[in-house]
Amino acid sequence: MFYRVYNSSELDFSRFMDGIVSFAQNHTIIVIVLALGLLFFAYRKPKLFFSLLFLGLFLAGVFYVITRTAGPGSEQKKMILEEEKQSDNNR
Repeated sequence: MFYRVYNSSELDFSRFMDGIVSFAQNHTIIVIVLALGLLFFAYRKPKLFFSLLFLGLFLAGVFYVITRTAGPGSEQKKMILEEEKQSDNNR
């Protein structure tokens, strides 16, 4: 799996890359076919290829920003809910 949800608020880039490398090592044939397909696509229609590449990079950046900003908020919400449960149990 390419992306896993981590407990920390930061997206650990080295773990992300380790997941990609692990997938590539375990599914070599799939990676080779995808790479050849991308190279062929880049050769035949480079304008469309690079447009889609930059769109994908932009969307990955947006996803990264959303996960960075949502992480601390969800952790804060969990802490507040746990404090409320503890205060309800103490009554």
